[in-house]
Amino acid sequence: MKKKIIVALVLSLSVLALSACGAKQSASAKKDIIVGTNAEFPPFEYIDDSGNPDGFDIALVKAIGEKLGKNVTIQNMEFDSLISSIGTKTDLVIAGMTVTDERKQSVDFTEPYYTAVQSVIVPVGSAIASFDDLKGKKIGVQMGTTADFISSDIEGAETARYNKSIDAVNDLLNGRLDCVIVDKNPAETFVASHTGELEALEGSNFDFEDESYAMAVAKGDAEFLKQVNDALSELKADGTIDKLTEEYIGD
Repeated sequence: MKKKIIVALVLSLSVLALSACGAKQSASAKKDIIVGTNAEFPPFEYIDDSGNPDGFDIALVKAIGEKLGKNVTIQNMEFDSLISSIGTKTDLVIAGMTVTDERKQSVDFTEPYYTAVQSVIVPVGSAIASFDDLKGKKIGVQMGTTADFISSDIEGAETARYNKSIDAVNDLLNGRLDCVIVDKNPAETFVASHTGELEALEGSNFDFEDESYAMAVAKGDAEFLKQVNDALSELKADGTIDKLTEEYIGD
């Protein structure tokens, strides 16, 4: 009898130990957090002249780190890998990422920090002027983005997917694409570098819906999510986000 009791106790303790090992630590308990981004999306994230990630999102997440008393390490990776990295390689993701129902199945999102809309980059003089004109066209997008989802649903369109939006823009300049769909602010940045060659189209003719950017954390990590949301609220209230918007995005 004693032997059976001892064996049962050992098995119970083993199960508890395995459960403890399998339990994930909340990022709220960490002093150092790893933040995933894709530094190919100016003015929200890009690589500066010193070779370091910079931009509105980078400045924002560093400000959040200061509010939380945490050291922030930026991990630059492909956009399409960001969601799967959360909880394993990263603790939080900020990358001009739009909140979607599909992504909500894998991660939890913070409160939104920016409202965006899609834009269409075309060569100057292009016949494209409305959403209907995109039918049957060869469209460049960054893989895994909202633009990728939109292009996939356009009748007869051929979608060319890139790891970097700038590569799509370069192919557009070289005549390999008819247009590029990307968020408005990056579109304006890309077009500004090619004045007289490219223009960004938007407005009611395309009927793109407004999108909300938010940060993503591991699904179920309610404590860390609350920490980040509280810090975000403070940064909104104290004017920090307004200052960062003026510095990186402008009016």
